[in-house]
Amino acid sequence: MGQLDGKVAFITGAARGQGRSHALLFAEEGADIIGLDICEQVESVVPPMSTQDDLDETVALVEKTGRRMVGVKGDTRNRADIQRALEQGLAEFGRLDIVLANAGIFAAGLKPYAQSEQAWKDSLDINLTGTWNTLQLTAPILVDQGQGGSIVITSSSATGRWITTNYDGGVDGYNAAKYALGGLMTAYAGKLAEHNIRVNTFHPTGVSTPMVANDHFATWVDENPTYMASWMNALPVESMQPVDASQVFLFLVSDLGRYITGQELFVDAGQTTIPPLGGGTQLNHQH
Repeated sequence: MGQLDGKVAFITGAARGQGRSHALLFAEEGADIIGLDICEQVESVVPPMSTQDDLDETVALVEKTGRRMVGVKGDTRNRADIQRALEQGLAEFGRLDIVLANAGIFAAGLKPYAQSEQAWKDSLDINLTGTWNTLQLTAPILVDQGQGGSIVITSSSATGRWITTNYDGGVDGYNAAKYALGGLMTAYAGKLAEHNIRVNTFHPTGVSTPMVANDHFATWVDENPTYMASWMNALPVESMQPVDASQVFLFLVSDLGRYITGQELFVDAGQTTIPPLGGGTQLNHQH
């Protein structure tokens, strides 16, 4: 028996990285998956983003576990795309229990930040408005079903430590959006609690995913030592693996987390609360 037997999870940003990891672990625990991913390049994001092949691979990996997955190409900035994915998933599975608002970008630029204005807009539109769109369309489904549910929003440890700016719109937009997600979560947690629908945010230290495991991000790190000085783990680890994040998500959405709602859960290797006495371990990866 899996912890999620008979459940259906909707995951945005499901083609790779944390989203793929969540889909696979949840499938292994008995859930069927509705996955949405943009599968295109956002102009202000320099490293390669997900592709249709990535999403197809995630679907195949889920199916190898014996569970089913509906994978839909779509942009969380466009409500019609989200609605289409939900309609296809509900037609296939008949219900919805879990929502993981995971889709996001890190549109960090290199000097002279030629795309700062567009990067700011894209970061807010995807990281914040895309999450709001996801909540707006999934919450009514969970309420109407009358059987409770769980929503987890991917935020960042950036909301719990000191940050600075390098005048880059992508980084500023990322930080602003991740802070704002906490307020969004609190509002929805308060509204949905009477329906036994729980809403929380997840704030990780660095997670080793394609978003940051690339040459562009490595160059950006070298160019921004002051900014990176805040990305220090107290524990002797550089970053967590996607499955480490997925285990936390599983805890939050399963019966083990049934009394947890309205919380900002930091899983950050001590980054935001414990001074790194030995100089710390600087992050090279950040979701």
